[in-house]
Amino acid sequence: MRILIRTVLLVVITLSLALLAGCSGVSGDPYQQANGYVAEANEAINEHNALFEEARGTYEEAKEAMEEAGESGSEDASEGTDAQVEEITQARETMQEARDTLEEAREPLSEVQDLDVEDEITRYATLLSEGVDAQITAENREIGFYELLEQDPTLADNREEAEEILTEVADGYEEAENSYARAQELANANPELLQEG
Repeated sequence: MRILIRTVLLVVITLSLALLAGCSGVSGDPYQQANGYVAEANEAINEHNALFEEARGTYEEAKEAMEEAGESGSEDASEGTDAQVEEITQARETMQEARDTLEEAREPLSEVQDLDVEDEITRYATLLSEGVDAQITAENREIGFYELLEQDPTLADNREEAEEILTEVADGYEEAENSYARAQELANANPELLQEG
């Protein structure tokens, strides 16, 4: 009856947590601590989500430009490729920043798991942490894909490796989604503890 926690079940996540009416306002109360930790995680996750979308958008623009240059067969294709490699580098750097920011959400979520609150709340935080960990692993592999593209933009020599990486990336995001989905199921089964905000 004390805490609100929900995720948006997407590859990028958002949490919300707030104390419900009727809670004691005592400083140091584990529910207030949990609220503070999730608010801290929220800040990191919100920043991550913006960077993640920016990285994906930059990559998509570079990919489309490379495909157009390849189809046109123009003599400017090599110059275009140089510009697209710069965009891929930007996407990689932004994704690295997003991943680093998501890592900042790990500690506050683990702190929630250590508090003296209902088992459902600590289990919920554990599931979210598992999802964050899986997502960070997937983002690491996605960064590896961008690094491969920087070296070989047309994947002339590395297509098989790129396909393997993308399979691992998809598997990682699916694992993250499954953890977020289990957390959502737990929230749905415990509406008195975990309510939509």
